[in-house]
Amino acid sequence: MDTGQMSMLIPIISTVAFFGTLFGILYIYYSTRNKERLALIEKGIDASIFNKGAQSTGYPALKIGMLFAGAGIGILAGYFLSKAGMLEVAAYFSMILFFGGLGLVTYYLIEKKIMK
Repeated sequence: MDTGQMSMLIPIISTVAFFGTLFGILYIYYSTRNKERLALIEKGIDASIFNKGAQSTGYPALKIGMLFAGAGIGILAGYFLSKAGMLEVAAYFSMILFFGGLGLVTYYLIEKKIMK
């Protein structure tokens, strides 16, 4: 194999390895969880103890909407920063993350206020 063929195989092998690892981790997680629950059922213990920590948020559409709105504002702010002279990649990346995170923090504060 020459270096041209080898350099074409590296992305393919790394992609397959990444998804294989991800599949393996998820498979082990769900099979172990299933075995634990079956063992509890065999002993006669209620399996609802697993659901105590899972509190669903009441407004997932609001959360996603505020995240995307924050990301949109971040794109706009990144554009203005790149035109002002900041490195374009750094401007966009930092502003999208900053305003997206700010949108999620705002969502948390709104949900906390609603729940009171």
